[in-house]
Amino acid sequence: MSTSQLEKIVAWAKRRGFVFPSSEIYGGLGSCYDYGPYGVLLKNNIKEAWWKAMVFEREEIVGLDSAILLHPKTWEASGHLANFVDQLVECKNCHKRYRQDETTGSCPACGGKLTKPAAFNLLMKTYLGPVEDKAALVFLRPETCQGIYLNFKNVLATARKKLPFGIAQIGKAFRNEITPGNFIFRMREFEQMEMQFFVPPAEASQWFEFWVKERLNWYYQLGVKKSNLRFRRHKKEERPHYAKESGDIEYHTPFGWKEIEGIHNRGDWDLSRHAQFSGANLKYEGEYPFVIETSAGADRLMLTFILDAFEEVKGGRTTTTKATKEEEIVLHLHPCLAPIKVAVLPLVRKLQKPAQEVYQKIRKQFWAEYDEDGSIGRRYRRQDEIGTPFCVTIDFQTLEEKTVTIRDRDTMKQERVAIQQLSQVLSQKLG
Repeated sequence: MSTSQLEKIVAWAKRRGFVFPSSEIYGGLGSCYDYGPYGVLLKNNIKEAWWKAMVFEREEIVGLDSAILLHPKTWEASGHLANFVDQLVECKNCHKRYRQDETTGSCPACGGKLTKPAAFNLLMKTYLGPVEDKAALVFLRPETCQGIYLNFKNVLATARKKLPFGIAQIGKAFRNEITPGNFIFRMREFEQMEMQFFVPPAEASQWFEFWVKERLNWYYQLGVKKSNLRFRRHKKEERPHYAKESGDIEYHTPFGWKEIEGIHNRGDWDLSRHAQFSGANLKYEGEYPFVIETSAGADRLMLTFILDAFEEVKGGRTTTTKATKEEEIVLHLHPCLAPIKVAVLPLVRKLQKPAQEVYQKIRKQFWAEYDEDGSIGRRYRRQDEIGTPFCVTIDFQTLEEKTVTIRDRDTMKQERVAIQQLSQVLSQKLG
């Protein structure tokens, strides 16, 4: 997929109600986006699939929802105040700013000379209370995991867990990126899905390998093509300051192989540092547990699943006699991720009443959509374009036999089933 195809996806995402530029009526706000009616469903489904795999299906992992604003000493202890920096350069001619590693010695925009690099901290600042002074300075969290470490003892006491065990969290994070971009891949406000797995130090390496395999399998199970995924281990010089082992699950995007999830052996860095700065005892049976972290961005994963599922069909694939020659888009999302699971379509408008009866029956069980506008072929294409796995068509045979057809998005095959059995059949197909 080329960068021009990414541009098509950006346009499609707005046109079909997945992603809108934030504050668009005011000209937009750099690298901030809003999720439309289908986008919010897709993103919620991704988070639900992650939560199901990481918490619901595991006895040893519990959930948490910590505050976005944490005590300022949190970020001193974590190393973010000292180490969470990029090297910033500015063009002396056009005054555009870049990360140093994004340039080759001159301005990418105009070729002008660049200033010497200067450290730029990525933490977003705000003030707590009515007075804007140093004493009231706090930061919007740049990652969700620190709230987990601060609550380590609370969870240990209330959930009554023994090592190894994990704490998972989904929540907003904020980074004052110098040059965000590539649509929703790199933003200043985003959502993370993180799990911190606390283990005996001697077992850390084997648990690191365990979670690498588990997380890769999660993507495979949701239909991501294996050829588009890889795990890249970090060389020692690449590792974050806290990591004893680390690596990234990367996806082959139109702009290169890029990280979609980090997996780290954080050692005892976090618990020992917070114990040092707070005075709290954060040991478990006399020693600090090591932490194996899995950290994925919900927004990045949404773009990943879209990129992997997006297909342009030249000349169309409609099988009706009035086949279109237009280019068609099919979004081959896994059924559990699809925003709309089932669309109910009357063959013609005069079948609206029985179609509405079917729709009202199944909409309480599945995310469903009703559509009677335009030809049946065009309505199929509309549903294909948003990733709906199954379309239920009501035709004149429905009136006689109390049956409907179920059309499969990917195979386009149609199966006739009794209305009485429709919910059961759809449940089986949707898993």
